[in-house]
Amino acid sequence: MSASVPVAVSVALPGRSYGEKRTYPSASIVKVSILAALLQRGRPPTTRERALARAMIVRSDNDAASVLWETIGGAPGLDVAHERLGLTGTRAESAWGLTRTTARDQLTLMRAVFGGPYAYLRSLMEQVVDGQNWGVSAAGGEWALKNGWMPMRDTGLWVVHSVGRAGGCPIAVLSEGHPTMEAGIARVEEAVREAVSPC
Repeated sequence: MSASVPVAVSVALPGRSYGEKRTYPSASIVKVSILAALLQRGRPPTTRERALARAMIVRSDNDAASVLWETIGGAPGLDVAHERLGLTGTRAESAWGLTRTTARDQLTLMRAVFGGPYAYLRSLMEQVVDGQNWGVSAAGGEWALKNGWMPMRDTGLWVVHSVGRAGGCPIAVLSEGHPTMEAGIARVEEAVREAVSPC
């Protein structure tokens, strides 16, 4: 049974943010960080790593994420990658989906992804499969994104996030406390539309 907890929504984009310092469990948006950490190693991913990366970002495959999580050195490796990227309010946990992050840090990450040497990661975020391409895409126009969603074990309420770029604008929307995943998606997309027009 779900607990009665207020819905929380945080938005960060250039020039307009609210609740951006609140921390949330990352769910699958941490997969962007995992691949960024892999790409920071200074050598191209192997064929197997590329296959795993594609599955992790395009289909949000959890098993692929777990393999690459070990490849980057788990939580310590992710923390090092985040430090290099300038994320100051994000802390990795032993279970990658429980890594704590903020909308402000996710905006910092999106700026790095879309403004730095992460073309491979960007290309995968443009290919997210139907059924997972909600959220940031609600702004309209060209998009690249990664979403995260999971029910919290202690409350039964859903964490629902969307990060990426829409119409040239980097954006991060994090939220929690939703009774269903569908309710979370609707609220996230509402926040995206409100925030991005105009960007």
